[in-house]
Amino acid sequence: MKTWPKVALSEICSPAERYTTPTPGAMYRQLGVRLWGEGAYEREQIDGADTKYANFNRIDADDLVVNKIWARNGAVAVATQHQADTYVSAEFPTFVLDRSSIDPRWMRLITKWRGFWQACDEKAQGTSGKNRIKPGQFLAIEIPLPSLPEQNALVARLDALAAKTRHVEEHLDAVERDAEHLLALRFRDAIAGAPMLTMAEVAPHVRRPVMLDVDTRYREVGARSFGKGLFFKPDFDGAEATWQKPVWVKAGDLVLSNIKAWEGAIALASEEHDGCIASHRYITCVPDPERMITAFLAYYLLSEDGLEEVGLASPGTADRNRTLSLGNLSKIRVPVPTLATQSAFVRLQAEIAALKAKHAAIREANAALLPAMLERVFGAAEPASV
Repeated sequence: MKTWPKVALSEICSPAERYTTPTPGAMYRQLGVRLWGEGAYEREQIDGADTKYANFNRIDADDLVVNKIWARNGAVAVATQHQADTYVSAEFPTFVLDRSSIDPRWMRLITKWRGFWQACDEKAQGTSGKNRIKPGQFLAIEIPLPSLPEQNALVARLDALAAKTRHVEEHLDAVERDAEHLLALRFRDAIAGAPMLTMAEVAPHVRRPVMLDVDTRYREVGARSFGKGLFFKPDFDGAEATWQKPVWVKAGDLVLSNIKAWEGAIALASEEHDGCIASHRYITCVPDPERMITAFLAYYLLSEDGLEEVGLASPGTADRNRTLSLGNLSKIRVPVPTLATQSAFVRLQAEIAALKAKHAAIREANAALLPAMLERVFGAAEPASV
């Protein structure tokens, strides 16, 4: 890698001082800064009467904005054109870049570089109880600074790479939308004219009480809302249990949270969940293998029609009080086509799940491309302090 000169930030930027006194009744657009070089974002507006700060600082496009507390975690950003005329408090030191020396797009790349985050972290250590970085310490950080033509050329190359990764992401999203649409159409066809039976008839509640042993270590699962599946909670010893009446979970169970089923906390237990336990807040149903396949049932209950039925069976006004009772659950009616029809649908569902898993691996590789390229571009030119 070509060795570039390193320049202190104090040489290429100066404090932006566009202070204004908040006026009660006036609304101010606020700017925040995300961690790990993910850029700035516009927060909710605030009435001038509702702030504790004596002054706001107005942001212009291409300003360098620093979150004092979280700079150590990469909370530094270059404001975009759309973020001009937003405001920040004194907790966000802001600087104007010298356009004769640095392209704002180059600085934006620097904020995404792990070496820059490390330099910010080093300067923040011990400055206060919350490890705030002081403006003077931030400006002491040195960054690699090639000539403007070199900056422009490299930015163009990395922008092209970013555009390609975005195109790949958009393509994957489109394929998955089409796949989900196909699945919905196949499900509609599968249940057309199918008999409707109650949950009590096709997937009755089965409770397997756990007698907690103080000398045994247990693995616990919970169900995420919005159909996001089961997740593992930290393992614990029986002596540490803070709740009573847990239940065993077996592969093939339909697991429902009795307080969050109405918002999709419904999941299929797979082999990896076999032998885990769930708290007393969970209901386990076991489908009759001669009538119902669990994955098919879960898809219906998580569909718009299914969630409506679950919601009606979970009365209450406050979220925490919308409890799905066993009696109401047993009365929910579900479509029951032939097992052959269900099996064909579940096979398609599995194929789409495998497709999404491949896409997830591609997305992970895509996400690693830019950081890897930044390391290649900046190489050994680690930021330093003067």
